[in-house]
Amino acid sequence: MKDSLKQVLTWPSKLIIGSISGLSIVLATVLSNFGIAFKVSWMVTLINAVLLVLAWFLIGKEFGLKTVYTAMILGPLMDFWAAVLPFEKVAEAGSTSLMGDPWFDLLCFVLLLSIAQAILFNINASTGGLDIIAKIVNKYLHFDIGTSVTVAGALICCSAFAINPFRMVVIGIIGTWINGLAVDYFMTSLNRKKRVCVITPEYERLRRYIIDELDRGCSLFPLIGGYSGKEHVELQTILSNTEFASLMNYIKTNGIESFITSGNVSEVYGKWNNPKRNTLEELT
Repeated sequence: MKDSLKQVLTWPSKLIIGSISGLSIVLATVLSNFGIAFKVSWMVTLINAVLLVLAWFLIGKEFGLKTVYTAMILGPLMDFWAAVLPFEKVAEAGSTSLMGDPWFDLLCFVLLLSIAQAILFNINASTGGLDIIAKIVNKYLHFDIGTSVTVAGALICCSAFAINPFRMVVIGIIGTWINGLAVDYFMTSLNRKKRVCVITPEYERLRRYIIDELDRGCSLFPLIGGYSGKEHVELQTILSNTEFASLMNYIKTNGIESFITSGNVSEVYGKWNNPKRNTLEELT
């Protein structure tokens, strides 16, 4: 019986990060104290199944459908990789850390996890688990996604007091906090756009290029130069980084005399993502 329990509970690191996998380790360990052998991968699948039902009703069908695939294969994939590439093959004998130090393990895990979460949140999906809890908190309490991940993850980290020493719990909490910051950073990076303002006599030529070639909209604003007192037209548009590079290349290649300013915009709402007719005039 003891050998059976050891087999289903063995994991290489004692770190409990604020994730459903971490919560599953805690619950499986607690159950083992009562002689109940419950694999961590099974616990992950069970918790994800419950959370998917909540996501379907509280967040919406689209989020649930996009999430169900990744959420339900996470548990089986844990068993698959444990069999194909066991920890003992990639780490030194007797080691409980892949990188040789739990802090390095933590940083690598948080980096990969944050990038994956940001990409999935950006398409209104998730890998299930903690992401679902964070999305529910974000929708109904209007916290930032990163803050939601941090709050939900911190609660899970605190549950590790039941099985881990104080030092390891603190490392897990710090990792969860960094995860929340990293998610916000990567979300902002994925959604970043350029707000471009151009003053040029050939504004009509640029307007046609932005509309016809870049498939974006723009706005034209009359203004008077403070130095010359002459009347000008300022063209404003919102572009992706790639589109902005194309616009700058077009201006340079065609020798268009212009004064250009640009700034980063972290989020764009409304009609910007719709094809054609994404004009700022429609929004003003």
